[in-house]
Amino acid sequence: MRNAETILAIIRERSQKGLNLEGLYRHLYNPDLYLESYCRLYRNDGAMTQGSTKETVDGMSQRKIDGIIELLREERYRWAATRRTYIPKSNGKQRPLGIPTWSDKLLQDVMRSLLEAYYEPQFSRNSHGFRPEKGCHTALRDIYLSWTGVKWFIEGDIKGCFDNIDHKALLTILHERINDNRFLILVERLLQTGYLEQWTYRPTLSGTPQGGVISPLFANIYLDKLDKFVEGVLIPEYTRGELKRRLPIYDRLISRIRRLKLKGATESDLKPLRRELRFLGKRDPFDPGYRRLRYIRYADDFLLGLDGPKEEAEEIKGRIRDFLRDHLKLELSEEKTLISHSRTEKARFLGYHISTFNNPGRRGHGHITLRIPPQVIEEKVSRYATNGWAEHRPELIDDSDFTIVALFGSELRGYAQYYAYAQNRHWLHRLQSVMRMSLLKTLASKHKTTTRKMARKYTSRAINSRGNVVKCLSVVVQRPDKPSLVATFGGHYLGTEPFAEIEDFIEGQDRNISRNELKQRLMADVCELCGSDDQVQVHHVRKLADLQVPGRKAAPSWKRVMAARRRKTLVVCGRCHDLIHAGQPTPEPSYGYATNEGL
Repeated sequence: MRNAETILAIIRERSQKGLNLEGLYRHLYNPDLYLESYCRLYRNDGAMTQGSTKETVDGMSQRKIDGIIELLREERYRWAATRRTYIPKSNGKQRPLGIPTWSDKLLQDVMRSLLEAYYEPQFSRNSHGFRPEKGCHTALRDIYLSWTGVKWFIEGDIKGCFDNIDHKALLTILHERINDNRFLILVERLLQTGYLEQWTYRPTLSGTPQGGVISPLFANIYLDKLDKFVEGVLIPEYTRGELKRRLPIYDRLISRIRRLKLKGATESDLKPLRRELRFLGKRDPFDPGYRRLRYIRYADDFLLGLDGPKEEAEEIKGRIRDFLRDHLKLELSEEKTLISHSRTEKARFLGYHISTFNNPGRRGHGHITLRIPPQVIEEKVSRYATNGWAEHRPELIDDSDFTIVALFGSELRGYAQYYAYAQNRHWLHRLQSVMRMSLLKTLASKHKTTTRKMARKYTSRAINSRGNVVKCLSVVVQRPDKPSLVATFGGHYLGTEPFAEIEDFIEGQDRNISRNELKQRLMADVCELCGSDDQVQVHHVRKLADLQVPGRKAAPSWKRVMAARRRKTLVVCGRCHDLIHAGQPTPEPSYGYATNEGL
């Protein structure tokens, strides 16, 4: 039987040759695809969250995979209704989130891997959302490097995109390239599964499964039609001319300077004329024979940049609105779809303010400028402060100093990394100052002491990306026969660093854990406690901190094994798994599984 990598390579090759996809359903019989999906999903926080049943990743086994495959062979697999919950949005509203059962989540990821292998080579290079090796930064980089000379931004937002995707239209799009009715029926049943809200069943009449791992791919397949319309119809219509025509006044000034130089004029005499030349520029910014339209999309948000008059920007917005309504049954959000002048206003896209540099006569005039919106700073400061004053975080009081500093440090690194392209990234100094005081107050509240004492205890030195020695806060955890763990807060260079990367990891931790390790352990089909091969499955814990108990020697054997390995998984037999959940003593580990040997 072919392994997962070979199957995906074959599908990818068919896509690159422009061939339709056939026999896709039978690939769902391959256990290796499920093992790969399991290794991708088990680390996610949601893997231990129950859907409409009690099933979670805990208890995962090869028998469960065989059971799913058997139901698929007999075409008896039925999707369970998702459990719906709500998460708050920044505007005060709530976003619905569906939580599938673990088996459904696993099968969805297998389907996603197959469809992604086929559709990914066909997607537009201007689509950056939920795609491998693409993301917010790749979209921003494209805008930053190639959108010179844009005069109007068209900010696009599709109203309730994921909730309003038309099932019939999506299935029609899939049917264009997939010649496998059994697979399409499986997709159709997934789309129509329904959800439980307050334990009341409600049907799903439109939209993709919220919270489903395959939903972002469905959205990309659906919105690829929009990408093709913009790139194949609008951009050719609004692109003409090789170069903008030269300004006659510019050529006249050049001739005048040349004549004055022949008459012996000095540089001081020519300086006002040269300043006027720089201010004017060589090319006519209002050349009617020159147009450029640029486009970028991230999920359901898109941005267009037009080098042309506002009337044409309004026309483009209307044509996109009509296309979404007539072909994709989607509605453009009028309140969020704005037309902004690139020099006097700022477009909002992916959390950045985007505009063009407006200083005639200066180098870089007309180039893209990326900035942090003031509202972003205020919103993030409010997470750590009340009325402008830093506050401690009581939910962290019971955590260790190392965990607290590591959490604050990773959050600051995330902000600094995401806004690395911002010209005003130095605004993050204010956020860093508030976060630092909040961190010290949290530590002081934990130890019933003062922030000054905590600062003296944990202040250290670090070398930032520019090679400068700067102050920071750090906690070091010494470990016998192992490198020390170091958690750090601060010490980052907060100037503009286009395309810089900040690695987010805790020094001393192993960052090269092989994804295949868990797969190999599960396929070995041996209990890592007693050595039995009866009903082998995987026990999961939410986080390693759950394994910390006072008096390590008195801890259950299964906790000692997992703590020694620093793993959230333990392969056990059915009997040992029952003992773990019953809180009863488990057998002492044999076969050397309690060590890190071989890991």
